[in-house]
Amino acid sequence: MKLKQRVVLLAILLVIFIFTKVFLIDNLDTSAANREDQRAFHRMMASLHVELDPRLDHTLQSPWEIAAQWVVPREVYPEETPELGAVMYAMTTKKIIKADVGYKGTQLKALLILEGGQKVVFKPKRYARDYVVEGEPYAGYDRHNAEVAAFHLDRILGFRRAPLVVGRFVNLRTEIKPVATEQLLGTFMTVGNNTCFYGKCYYCRETEPACADGDIMEGSVTLWLPDVWPLQKHRHPWGRTYREGKLARWEYDESYCDAVKKTSPYDSGPRLLDIIDTAIFDYLIGNADRHHYESFQDDEGASMLILLDNAKSFGNPALDERSILAPLYQCCIIRVSTWNRLNYLKNGALKSALKTAMSHDPISPVLSDPHLDALDQRLLSILATVKQCTDQFGPDVVLVEDRMTLSHL
Repeated sequence: MKLKQRVVLLAILLVIFIFTKVFLIDNLDTSAANREDQRAFHRMMASLHVELDPRLDHTLQSPWEIAAQWVVPREVYPEETPELGAVMYAMTTKKIIKADVGYKGTQLKALLILEGGQKVVFKPKRYARDYVVEGEPYAGYDRHNAEVAAFHLDRILGFRRAPLVVGRFVNLRTEIKPVATEQLLGTFMTVGNNTCFYGKCYYCRETEPACADGDIMEGSVTLWLPDVWPLQKHRHPWGRTYREGKLARWEYDESYCDAVKKTSPYDSGPRLLDIIDTAIFDYLIGNADRHHYESFQDDEGASMLILLDNAKSFGNPALDERSILAPLYQCCIIRVSTWNRLNYLKNGALKSALKTAMSHDPISPVLSDPHLDALDQRLLSILATVKQCTDQFGPDVVLVEDRMTLSHL
């Protein structure tokens, strides 16, 4: 064989060797990542059951101090939280030392301060569990039980971006009124034999109060994030106009995602993938009302998208609002870890997991069966949407690796 032919042959063999090595390494890396995703899923399933228990072993810290230390730029709470039951027990039992009107917003809520100085947001019960909210997908009052269910779904999906939420019964006459500010107290009234209040908010009306059953009101309490982590509000790029006859650009421009990708903070970092995770989360719970979102301040796009205010969810189990998935089907990308987790939750596992996770909440049963059934059906729609993307663009384009090592030191 001539020298020139030998050189060409060696060059070809070298190229084949390099590509084979890269392919094997990539496959090994992917396989290892998939195995870790599977292990993480099994850890989550093993820790689903959270018993509300006041005991805090091996620490002299208060539950509020523990929860505050959990927060890092990419998580509100860590994967392994043996103290979670104690923190949630404190949220549902600690004495209320002050009650005020809620922070700015459109829906009724109250800001409570619990013994030890911890702020929580109280959202009152407005509907029976089997009530179906008709009309637009963002219609109706906030649903307190939706906040509880959304928190546990956040755990199940492995996002860990939603503040802690637990159900609580409060006595408006003995627990709230004696410690209420004048502003909140001025909104209390009696309707029949029931104590009611209407609070202060954009849509709060004296003619539409939230009423207790006698003096006892069911609601949800959401743990306030630590003040050392100030929030920054952003307009959601796939937000609705909320004006009849006026569409947002994403509703008619199929290439809209290309424009988003050229805009900070979606042109680099994890934020766009967070938006897509959130679209999946919101589609599962039926939340079409995420017109804005929060991240931590001065994060340069590195902070997580925090899953706050999930109460406009679980309104109509028969309505699957596909437009919520627009970020997914327009961008056609998804985290590999999210894709893996969704596949592990097929065949009824999602419904079963959420039912187990919520079973020991004080206001259990949190959701009616039709809402739980709807979750499994919506999951199939998400998986089908991703398959359409991979059929069109290929899995190497659609499935994106984005893993960050997190520290809770």
